[in-house]
Amino acid sequence: MGKAAERRASVWLEDRTRRGGKGSGQPSGLDRARITEATVRLLDAEGLAKFSMRRLAAELNVTAMSVYWYVDTKDDLLELALDSVHGELRLPDPEADEDWRDQLRTLAGEYRATLVRHPWMSPLAGTYLNIGPNSLAFSRVVQRVMGRTGLPAEGMTGAISAVFQFVYGYGTVEGHFYTRVHSTGMTPDAYYERAMETAIESPATAEVIEEAKEIMEARGGENVADMLERDFVFALDLLVAGIEAMVARGRRE
Repeated sequence: MGKAAERRASVWLEDRTRRGGKGSGQPSGLDRARITEATVRLLDAEGLAKFSMRRLAAELNVTAMSVYWYVDTKDDLLELALDSVHGELRLPDPEADEDWRDQLRTLAGEYRATLVRHPWMSPLAGTYLNIGPNSLAFSRVVQRVMGRTGLPAEGMTGAISAVFQFVYGYGTVEGHFYTRVHSTGMTPDAYYERAMETAIESPATAEVIEEAKEIMEARGGENVADMLERDFVFALDLLVAGIEAMVARGRRE
């Protein structure tokens, strides 16, 4: 792979020195941090499908060419925005005197909350290399916390995948749910009630809903947010218990 192709694999692999320093002709009042902040705001407000360089330039009150002084492509901007929201994650100190279970739950909860807060994050996380500084900081803490579980080295990546692919999927679906609710102008609880009423009235879905009624009632929860939280916590507890069981099995063998 040539150097140009390698640079295009990620904005973090490009040679930033080629853009020159202060006073070398770049538009005043702009920098990558400001451009990235505006990109995140637009993605939050309008979604990934509506994002464009032209729309970003209008938000910044500059020309599109001014933005291109700092980034080469829209992909660069999206990758910068992706790493920026990774920086919102509050990471535990893996060296602290704290149980790894609590730290793993903290990491999972932070990742879920960020995915829900920024629904555009999940498709981008599946598109880019995730090698920005904030993403790497998150990955490093995840590895160190998982390393304290007692799992053998060959099981580490599988355990990380089990936990964080679950969180990725859960947070993605939850984020899409809230996006859909917001588009209707309804509250999450009102939307859920309407959806359930519609499903019960439809012959195609009524039987399945009726069969699930008992377990849904057993789950409990006063509102949609509470139900989602209970499911997430229980599922995460299952994964933690699985890690504990694998560690115990390894000690017996």
